[in-house]
Amino acid sequence: MITAFFNPKQVPVYIAEITTKDLRGVFTAFTHLMNTCGFSLVYMVGNDISWRTLALVGAIPCLLQILTLFFIPESPRWLVKVGREKEFETTLQRLRGEIFDISQEAADIRDNLETFHQGSGARFSELFQRRYANSLIIGVGLMFLQQLAGVSGMAYYAASIFEKAGISTSLGSTIVSITAIPATVVGVLLMDKAGRRPLLLFSVAGLCICFFVMGLAFCFQEIPRMEELTSILVLVSLVGASVANSVGMSGIPWVIMSEIFPMNVKAAAGSLVTFVCWSCSWVMTYTFNFMMEWSSAGTFFIFSGVNLATVIFIAKMVPETKGRTLEEIQSTISTSFLL
Repeated sequence: MITAFFNPKQVPVYIAEITTKDLRGVFTAFTHLMNTCGFSLVYMVGNDISWRTLALVGAIPCLLQILTLFFIPESPRWLVKVGREKEFETTLQRLRGEIFDISQEAADIRDNLETFHQGSGARFSELFQRRYANSLIIGVGLMFLQQLAGVSGMAYYAASIFEKAGISTSLGSTIVSITAIPATVVGVLLMDKAGRRPLLLFSVAGLCICFFVMGLAFCFQEIPRMEELTSILVLVSLVGASVANSVGMSGIPWVIMSEIFPMNVKAAAGSLVTFVCWSCSWVMTYTFNFMMEWSSAGTFFIFSGVNLATVIFIAKMVPETKGRTLEEIQSTISTSFLL
């Protein structure tokens, strides 16, 4: 059913289920672009209005979303899963267009669901079966590393970082907000051309370098005659990290998560991955300030090391999903683990 109503982070899952393989990446990543635009707008407007007013303004899009959700179709894959065959074909035809031949795609969806649904129940424990191990490692691993890589702390405590580096908070926030939008647009446009893995590797490598430079910048703050470099290097590194994150690591893990889990465990997997994401985000948000008080330079050196580990994880574990149907992706991941 339409899980987007209950959890905005399930929107990529729904979009992945209704789009074709050649457009899935762009459409799924477009939700991240909208998030980035909203986040950047809040950054800029938040400098001039109170947080209470900002919260009230933020409620308007939520109300619009509730109203528009009544007009979107159910996922064809969910319809066939619950046995609503007639609605399944009607919805799939409507999504693909009247002149499009859906017979092969419909057959692939049915075959895949039958393969993964054999002898399975609806219990959450089913998610931890051996055949789903690869998907689980990839999905949970990406979310875990995404949050512990330091970007959440950087975003939530940007004002504190600018203040420590001697930079105007208003100026720094505005620059970061403006640069994040075109970077996200580039990532969306390249999603189905360059592929997920190259964008992820570029994004995380960029974060690794930017955080390392930021650590050096705070080291220079303690060295006579070099402290003036701190503000310049921190601003450049923070903008660079925002750009690198927007191009890939901020949104692509959600795209991949929406692609790698079979239909029969997708709801449970989505819930688990979302729980890991927000739990780690809470940990990062809670500890970031304490880490900065301990050592500003050390904090960003640690984040640089986490991103280096993430590069290795992506290179070793994350498959390329560009140009492949959901059924092909899920079958390949399951088979590769069993081999």
